[in-house]
Amino acid sequence: MKKMQTLNRLHDNYLVAVVRGKSKADAIAAVEHMIDGGIYNIEITFTTPQAEEVIQHLSQYVIDENVVIGAGTVLDSTTARLAILNGAEYVVSPHFDPEIAKMCNRYAVPYLPGCGSVTEIVQAMETGVDLVKLFPGDLLGANFIKNVHGPIPQIELMPSGGVSLDNLEDWYRKGAFAVGIGSALMKNAKDGNDSVIKENTEKFVGKFKTIRG
Repeated sequence: MKKMQTLNRLHDNYLVAVVRGKSKADAIAAVEHMIDGGIYNIEITFTTPQAEEVIQHLSQYVIDENVVIGAGTVLDSTTARLAILNGAEYVVSPHFDPEIAKMCNRYAVPYLPGCGSVTEIVQAMETGVDLVKLFPGDLLGANFIKNVHGPIPQIELMPSGGVSLDNLEDWYRKGAFAVGIGSALMKNAKDGNDSVIKENTEKFVGKFKTIRG
């Protein structure tokens, strides 16, 4: 039940902010701007220094019930467990790792592995994965979703990498369950405390509201 609730919240919020902070403080500041701008799905990558502490802080102090905090760039099951114990509600990796899948299943936490082929997607599904991260999204393209859903309509797909204001609608129309947005939210930002992050976020939120109608 917990797992499905998290997936439903990811879908309802749709936009996932992929945060790569220069420091713990930098990441937390950036997330605050993103939440203020209207994005509630937050993915803290483990390329961020003290990522588990960032996740813990956000899980404890962000009161908004719409916010979903997850961990990204998780490369092994040990890191997955660390993230989950510090409050991560979902785990994302750039690749598929069956050991991470087992760890996430143990805690009833959604695992979003990065896959770039039908073979990888099916392998992930066989371990109980419900939502696959399409990575790198900009190389695969939105038509990849349509092509995969032909033979495998039951799998949900979330592109990450290269999602922009220009192609957001295409991803949505082709059937993306959610989209991961990274560098586009940080465009022209000097650091995580730059108010331009909120402005960039608001542009994506506004665009998505127009698309969804």
